[in-house]
Amino acid sequence: MGLKERTAQRRKRIVAHRAANFEEARQWDLDFWQSRTPEERLSALAAIRRDVSKVEQARSRGPRRARKE
Repeated sequence: MGLKERTAQRRKRIVAHRAANFEEARQWDLDFWQSRTPEERLSALAAIRRDVSKVEQARSRGPRRARKE
C-alpha cells in the first residue's frame, strides 16, 4: 500500500471535535480514548513516541543549511 492509499484511509478514520471550553475538551478526549481498544491506545502511544524521537533527533542536528541551486 502506497502513501496515497494510507493517507486516504487515515482521513476516513479521523475524528474531530470543537469544544466550547477546556472542560468540554477534556471530557471529549477522555471519552474518545476510553472508547478505543487497548491495542489502539498502545499504537497511538507508540506513534507519538516515534514522532517525539524524530523531533529530538532533528533538533540535535541543528539548523539546516539552505541548498544552493
